[in-house]
Amino acid sequence: MAAGTLASRVLGMVRGVLVTGVLGTGLSGVAFGVANTLPNSFYLLIAGGVLNAVLVPQIAKAASHDDGGENFVNRLLTLALTVMASATVLATLAAPLLVRLYASAKFPSNGITLCVIFAFICLPQIFFYGLYTVLGQVLNARGQFAAYMWAPAVANVVAIAGLVVFVARGLHGRAAPDQWTPEMFVLIAGVATLGIVAQALVLLWPLRRIGFRYRPVWGFRGVGLGSASRVAGWTFAAIAVSQLGYIVTSRAVTYADGQAHAQGVQGAGQVAYANAFLLFMLPHSLVTVSLVTALFTRLSYAAHQGRSRDVVHDFGQGLRLPAVVLIPVTFAGALLAPWATNAIFLGNTISETDAMAHVMTAMVIGIVPYGWLYLIQRVFYAYEDARTPFWLQVVVTVLATAANLASFTLPPQWVGVGVGVGQTVSNLVAALLGFVLLRRRLGALHLGPAVQQNLRLVVASVAGTVVGGALLLLLRQVLGTGRISVIITLFAVAAVFAVVTLVVAARLRVREVHEVLGPLLGRVGSRAA
Repeated sequence: MAAGTLASRVLGMVRGVLVTGVLGTGLSGVAFGVANTLPNSFYLLIAGGVLNAVLVPQIAKAASHDDGGENFVNRLLTLALTVMASATVLATLAAPLLVRLYASAKFPSNGITLCVIFAFICLPQIFFYGLYTVLGQVLNARGQFAAYMWAPAVANVVAIAGLVVFVARGLHGRAAPDQWTPEMFVLIAGVATLGIVAQALVLLWPLRRIGFRYRPVWGFRGVGLGSASRVAGWTFAAIAVSQLGYIVTSRAVTYADGQAHAQGVQGAGQVAYANAFLLFMLPHSLVTVSLVTALFTRLSYAAHQGRSRDVVHDFGQGLRLPAVVLIPVTFAGALLAPWATNAIFLGNTISETDAMAHVMTAMVIGIVPYGWLYLIQRVFYAYEDARTPFWLQVVVTVLATAANLASFTLPPQWVGVGVGVGQTVSNLVAALLGFVLLRRRLGALHLGPAVQQNLRLVVASVAGTVVGGALLLLLRQVLGTGRISVIITLFAVAAVFAVVTLVVAARLRVREVHEVLGPLLGRVGSRAA
């Protein structure tokens, strides 16, 4: 799972670097960024979180049916696919309205026109995102996790191929909006949509291998979908609240772009925010999502069977194992953000990559509580309780929106940073509240081992930061700040930071270091042998 996630995220990073390098951070880059975000936002609003929260627990319950849950699953999938197909058609027809909703009124009109064209091409992705999630959750519920994690790599390969052809054809992505041709639209937006189609369809093969055969089954009364619909209703409400908050986020960062364009300065707007979020999500997806996806199936079965002690045990694992990576990443990200963005986004100027680095720093400080909240929500979903995650999402959205609104008062260079700080603070507050609510549900959570381990990892990370920071200052004086020097410095400091942190953590008896790294080192060793 982690390997699939890593491959997908690395390819996603390559794609992000190419998109930013080809389209830039001006009108074309922002227009495509907003348009290509719409399918994700709209899909999440209609079905994304609902499917992720509902399908696995419901399929786990249905496994006890006489037919192994086949009829129930087919009815559930038929309903989900019908809803998503209808939503996709409506969203695509409403593309101009959606663009106006997500883009600031300060964004130039020719940029809005370009964004609308992109949106018409990108919005059909909604259905195929939904199909990917539906098929993937059927695999997850049956203990087959790898294909779901590897499938996004296919989408990224297809999108990268389109970008490579775009460059090879000598086309100019930073051209003025009125200079875009049909070929350019196809290679950028059309191929991006084709990638999402491939991402969904590639899951049909592993489903056939495990013997699953989908057949449409209509009629939804009397088959036990009542609890699923209640969970789906609350989950939909939570996603709706989240997306209302994201509209403010989108308008804030596109406002920054509009102001920066008018003032002739480099703003921390939509592209800076999107790329910083891409970097932020890499460790979260690789570590937290991979581990919690596997734990969620176990949590769902344990919750359904009333085994609260097993739920608490798995919850503790979900807190400790990701921390081995995420706590060091917090310190390393804060230390190396400017070097990382400068080294990764080679097609952009230093001012553009520095804008991304500032936003990334504000976000990465909150990566641990972001993971806590993700895990807490899955525990409640395992009990088919979507009401509590809804109220936690309200807390996140209210606090984040307050920060977003306050960011409108900042210079365009700092708007994205304000948005990032709001994300960090809101997730921390909601996660702490989630611990309290979870304790009311399960009783004692036995957090002592997790707290002790986290503190030891903080001490180890501080040691790594001190040594890495000293080396960073030395290499900056010796090598300078050219692009090649930045790359050398980044890898050298990151390696030293990792070694020092892991050695100190091992000396402090953080046994999860061996649990996380043991399987990886074992595979490397066996292959080398």
